[in-house]
Amino acid sequence: MSTDTRIHHDRVDLADLAAIADHEPVRRRAAGQAVGGGVILVLAGFVVAILVSNPGFDWPTVGRYLFDVSVLKGIAVTLELTIAAMSVGIAGGVVLAVLRQSGGLIPRSAATLYIWFFRGTPVLVQVLFWGFAASLFPRIGLGIPGGGFLVSWDTNEVIPIFAAAVLGLGFNEAAYVAEIVRGGLLSVPAGQSEAADALGLGRLATLRFVVLPQAMRAIIPPIGNQFISMLKMTSVVLVIGVGDLLESVTQIYSRNYRQIPLLIVASIWYLVMTTLLTLVQARLEKRFGRSLGRVGGTR
Repeated sequence: MSTDTRIHHDRVDLADLAAIADHEPVRRRAAGQAVGGGVILVLAGFVVAILVSNPGFDWPTVGRYLFDVSVLKGIAVTLELTIAAMSVGIAGGVVLAVLRQSGGLIPRSAATLYIWFFRGTPVLVQVLFWGFAASLFPRIGLGIPGGGFLVSWDTNEVIPIFAAAVLGLGFNEAAYVAEIVRGGLLSVPAGQSEAADALGLGRLATLRFVVLPQAMRAIIPPIGNQFISMLKMTSVVLVIGVGDLLESVTQIYSRNYRQIPLLIVASIWYLVMTTLLTLVQARLEKRFGRSLGRVGGTR
């Protein structure tokens, strides 16, 4: 066999090996996907069979109470609590984040101490504290320390249970939002603030018009997650008697002893609300990402 013939055969063999190398991983990957998909389908079939065949789930009871008036009222209270507590948390978190970034020792230390305390104690304890604040301070008002009140009010009237729930959830949330906002502020290059300062913008104007709009791309996703978590966290207000969704189904199954079906009702509605919030979060992320892309000239 001549040298040219051997070189030709070597080239053919190398080409065949390259073709095999290209196609073999594809076959293995397709086979692995098929096996994984089959396992998932089998498991899904088992789950559906259990849900349908187990009488303990009591789906007729689930359907009967899914749109019950008391359940719908509980949903409304849950949404009100979520919005109010997150409003308190976001407002307080922005202030705390700015204080953490300030140059003054006292405001920075105060913000750090606040975050340390509220992140280090359970939210349930904080809600209980506000719910039972009247046992510690029966009356609140204005006066001279040690000399009595000039004017005072009953604590239970000033802080009803709904307000106590909002304060307990909101003050706790502010500590977490503060760290999220601080991380977003740190993600903005320092040159942006320096450029704004060179243009004569003050600190507040720089924060509002330059830093925060750019930081929102890093802030929105975790804030959205916190909003969804808050929606579920509102269930802890059950301990002080606020009539949220979980409290509503609890009241129902305390009368008919259908705990599992009523808990399924609550779970379905929580899933619906969190799904809607997830869609809103996705739209906000897309909007802020697009607007920042236009500002930066990347789109």
